[in-house]
Amino acid sequence: MRKQVSITTTFERRVRMSRIVEKIDVPADAKLPTAHGEFRIRVFHDENTGFDHVALTLGEMDGPDPVLVRVHSECLTGDAFSSSRCDCGPQLEAALKTIQSHGWGCLLYLRQEGRGIGLHAKIQAYNLQDQGADTLDANLMLGHPADARDYTIAAEMLNAVGIADVCLLTNNPDKVESLQNLGITVSQRMPLIVGVVAENRAYLQTKANRMGHEIDQNELEID
Repeated sequence: MRKQVSITTTFERRVRMSRIVEKIDVPADAKLPTAHGEFRIRVFHDENTGFDHVALTLGEMDGPDPVLVRVHSECLTGDAFSSSRCDCGPQLEAALKTIQSHGWGCLLYLRQEGRGIGLHAKIQAYNLQDQGADTLDANLMLGHPADARDYTIAAEMLNAVGIADVCLLTNNPDKVESLQNLGITVSQRMPLIVGVVAENRAYLQTKANRMGHEIDQNELEID
């Protein structure tokens, strides 16, 4: 009697790259028209966390110049709800616009809400900030690190899309160092200071003064 092979079994054949899993029968890889041009979207599943992470690419990823890359951590409140408590939404928009203007590049969208502590804990931290704590102390008061993000998955995604040399869109030197420690060549860093308003000025000052972000105080002046 012929053995029946289920559709599920067929679809569960995978290409494994460390933590990343990509299904090969129907790849999560498609065109994505946006307000900033037609990108390619690829989704990478992280078996360690169960999260799906996104790589948006525009153009070719093989140089010869460093590829413009933004490693953006999920921020529901900023990215989806346009919250002005942070600069995440404007940074996401500016990164896509910059990649479009440049002509090629990559945006990684990582499911690391609240600098890696998750949405529930992030809103708890907001509650403490409403009572006077800054963004750093609020995390610590909840028993979380100042920044709990892990860029291992980002390094693996960059390797998967064929990026060897990076110009990183970030104000955070720790992000540069983390990627370099994971074997990614970051030959340039491009600042991304946008979306400064009265509601997030103290947040950005804390990042500059206590978390090592390279943000000039003149950039925090509000007209």
